[in-house]
Amino acid sequence: MKKMLLSIGVTLSAVTLLAGCSAGDSKKDEGKDSGKTIDELSIMFVPSKNPDDIVTATEPLSDLMKEEMKKEGYTVKDVKITVGTNYEAVGEALASGTADVGFGVPGGTYALYKDDTDVLLTATRAGLNKDSEDAKEWNDGKPTEPTDKQATSYRSLILAGPSEKGQELTKKVNAGEKLTWEDLNSAKWGLSSTTSSAGYIYPSLWLNENVDKNISDLKTTVQNDSYGSGFARLASGQVDAMPVYADARRDFEEAWKTEYGKEDIWKEVSVIGVTPAIYNDAVLVSKQSKNMDDATKKALQNALINMAKTEKGKKAIEVYSHEGYKKATDDDYASEIKAQELIKKASN
Repeated sequence: MKKMLLSIGVTLSAVTLLAGCSAGDSKKDEGKDSGKTIDELSIMFVPSKNPDDIVTATEPLSDLMKEEMKKEGYTVKDVKITVGTNYEAVGEALASGTADVGFGVPGGTYALYKDDTDVLLTATRAGLNKDSEDAKEWNDGKPTEPTDKQATSYRSLILAGPSEKGQELTKKVNAGEKLTWEDLNSAKWGLSSTTSSAGYIYPSLWLNENVDKNISDLKTTVQNDSYGSGFARLASGQVDAMPVYADARRDFEEAWKTEYGKEDIWKEVSVIGVTPAIYNDAVLVSKQSKNMDDATKKALQNALINMAKTEKGKKAIEVYSHEGYKKATDDDYASEIKAQELIKKASN
């Protein structure tokens, strides 16, 4: 009898132990399935367009991101969207961890802050019907039009405005003449921040290749806080030349007339220089962010790629002319990193 009772006791204990393990595993699995909760996801946009336009256009992004992250197993309670005062402000916010995600960040800014950030995605955009490195090929007076082919790179264009000096440079380029350092240095230039690929870095390389000078050698420059303020200065004649991304005239065609009081941007603003191709804007995440680990980064990649495939998502990102996203690596921006190093070397 004692042996029988002992056997029953052992059996019951084993059953109880197994039941306990099963319950524990169930709770563990339930926790895994429920994913992670993020109280606040901070996304900072670069001011490559008018900040007010960015805020208005991206307002739906908050709910869209919550929906897509939910599909990836994450509950995001709040998505905070802000616009940096300049490109460096976005880089600094990511470096310090006060922003989790940097949106629309040029490769040049990533190159500067690569030790503190990870690149997740690169934007894809519609290609353009003009892509020649010969500046005068862009000056037919007709709008630059998008094509149905998706592109992962773009060019920087050196524009000349309607000022007397701007028209002088345009006339020389359209005649097939090569601009000299004296031509370029006698103009007033509007520049973007030093980490802007289209507004500073690649134009500096263009100057180096064409006249053996650096952008920091220019006699008269002013820094634009956005491309919008730059076009306003170009329209008023405060600056004669300005480097921009290739489809900037298309983006500011209406503002050129309604806000800046001019007539036809395609006839009044010409291209005097074309840089080599630049890899598209990136989506970065902060290495200092408490919200970011490998699993979260992967979820964010998937969420943004899928969001961009929806009609609402496309609408939210079209302010940057983004049409989609593809996963990116550090190697994709190797040329940007090299370009940044050349700029630093030239300025020393």
